[in-house]
Amino acid sequence: MTPKILTTMQSYDRAQFRADLVAGVTVAMVALPLSLAIAIASGAEPATGLVTAIVGGFLISLFGGSRVQIGGPTGAFIVVVYGVIADHGFDGLVLATFMAGLILLLAGYLRAGRLIALVPEPVIDGFTIGIALIIATSQLKDLMGLGVEHLPAEFFHKIAALWQARSSFAPQAFLIGIATIVLIVALRRLAPRFPGLIVAVAVTSLAVFVLGLPVDTIQSRFGALPSTLPMPRLPEFSLSRMQELLPSAIVIAFLAGIESLLSAMVADRMIGSRHRSNAELIAQGAANLGSSLFGGLPATGAIARSATNVRAGAKTPVAGLVHAATILLIMLVAAPMACGLAMPALAGLLMVTAWTMSEPHKWPGYLRMRRADLFLLLLTLVLTVAADLTVAIGVGVGLGLALRLLRREVPRGR
Repeated sequence: MTPKILTTMQSYDRAQFRADLVAGVTVAMVALPLSLAIAIASGAEPATGLVTAIVGGFLISLFGGSRVQIGGPTGAFIVVVYGVIADHGFDGLVLATFMAGLILLLAGYLRAGRLIALVPEPVIDGFTIGIALIIATSQLKDLMGLGVEHLPAEFFHKIAALWQARSSFAPQAFLIGIATIVLIVALRRLAPRFPGLIVAVAVTSLAVFVLGLPVDTIQSRFGALPSTLPMPRLPEFSLSRMQELLPSAIVIAFLAGIESLLSAMVADRMIGSRHRSNAELIAQGAANLGSSLFGGLPATGAIARSATNVRAGAKTPVAGLVHAATILLIMLVAAPMACGLAMPALAGLLMVTAWTMSEPHKWPGYLRMRRADLFLLLLTLVLTVAADLTVAIGVGVGLGLALRLLRREVPRGR
């Protein structure tokens, strides 16, 4: 359970630091607009996304078991966070995140990291596609500039509310959103190492300012962003409140554990390394405790940002520390500039994120799966969209383990 940073520091040199510095700054440019967009889509204040990237990202790199993992708020949590805030308020989310941190610390201490092998892949694929679908529909409001005062959390009610508001469609907002999507895709293909996300969002947001377009920005909707981190404080505890929020805390802990370990596995394949799963769980626990103390969102390892970190040349967890420090520096000195980012531009960014999350390159392979596995994937997807993530995970994992028992595919313990 030793953090990777302790072992990598034994042979650390100036060349590695230069590589980590460049990678950390590069991935910060990707994480900045994503953190703001994820917070807004989750129903929280934009600044909470930055707080999560700074505090959560720093602690994940400091205590984690991966050489190149980048942590912060992720798209997978949008659905859960939005629902918790809608049902229990933001203070309820902070307490649920704190409790999830404790659960993850306990899981790491009990060496539960290897249990990821028991979660069936069709379940992971099903709820990932379901989450991507929910994220995409939640961004239609800002992408099209629709006048919906309150967007319901439930998927079908959300679709109904968007349809009723179709007459308020704003062409200017839609053009800004589509232009952002086109720029992101073009920059990814032409310059995959370049931090195209922030460039695309900045260019289209600048166009809104220069042309004086009637398009919402972070400033017009939420006011100014803070230029400092909030003071840490413990969430308010009560036994009844903790019992009420326990299911949400378990879902947050489960998602954080699954996504962080999957991200670490992807990073391992890219750099030919091997992560320490139990250290990673402990890092996720520390990150969620820390984020909740500063009033942030749930944090976990981010697959896309970790991959960006690798492609930018990261060598050790120092790159993740630099990433967090860079976002903090931007928050301290450039918060007014970030306020000018256009809401349709951020919606376009999240549309691309949702598409990437759904992993369309895997879709043809799903048709070649065993019928039982395909049914499990579709059931998890439908339950994620039509019911909620708690039900989807519970039913999916239960049925998946039953299928494994029938096939005698349960991994042997060591």
